[in-house]
Amino acid sequence: MAGDRSLNESILHVLRPYASNWSGTLGRGDLVIPQREIPRLINDILNAVREAGGQKQEVTEAELFHALNEARRRPSLQDQAAYLLSQFAIYKR
Repeated sequence: MAGDRSLNESILHVLRPYASNWSGTLGRGDLVIPQREIPRLINDILNAVREAGGQKQEVTEAELFHALNEARRRPSLQDQAAYLLSQFAIYKR
């Protein structure tokens, strides 16, 4: 829970300069982000997530292959999915 709070605070810290009102608060959630700033903003948010420990390192193809083979040995699709979720950080796009 404390990790979530620090992650939220670090993301809000990245977004505060883009708050739509002059006070820099995000109370209404309105952001004004210049288009040229979007790539830098995305990188800043990803860095904040990495620093908070919310992202695992990328795996090699060999590690992925071995994990997928191990998952195939599980009796059900739910067990396979649970195994993969325990091994990797999987994000929806």
